[in-house]
Amino acid sequence: MSRLLGRVGARLRAEHQAYAAEAADERPLGGYLVAMGTFAALSAGVASLTASQRRGQRTDPLELVLVGVATHKLARILSKDAVTSPLRAPFTTFKEPGGPGEVVEEVRGDGIRHAVGELLTCPFCLSPWVATALFAGLAVAPSMTRSATRVLTAVTVADALQFCYAALEQAAD
Repeated sequence: MSRLLGRVGARLRAEHQAYAAEAADERPLGGYLVAMGTFAALSAGVASLTASQRRGQRTDPLELVLVGVATHKLARILSKDAVTSPLRAPFTTFKEPGGPGEVVEEVRGDGIRHAVGELLTCPFCLSPWVATALFAGLAVAPSMTRSATRVLTAVTVADALQFCYAALEQAAD
């Protein structure tokens, strides 16, 4: 068994070196594996929890839209908002201000620290985690989670209106 593990480890190291050979920076494949394993385990737990809590229930299409919009907004808040930068600080460094209320950060560190930094600064990467958490919330605490999704959806609509208003003001000038 130890010989087999040794061969697998050597093969994984060789694949990592071949993958990163042309890269300007070291790719944290091990950190990505940890993140993927964690996500898979959490997703399996949420799936079994959801199955036991919502057996025979169907997801309402409106609820799916609300969760989708809330996922977008919460992922954006967690990954870009200036106020949530303390959550990202162990994994990033401040680079410059971004869009309204947002910051641009660079990932720092290596291995798992770098992989978590990439996850926390990318709203697209963070969205599956957020959606999984929201669906877990619907299984465990549906009333509270529905309230949160409604608030996040309302904030998203308000943000869109703010951008429209600003564009109209700019066009009028």
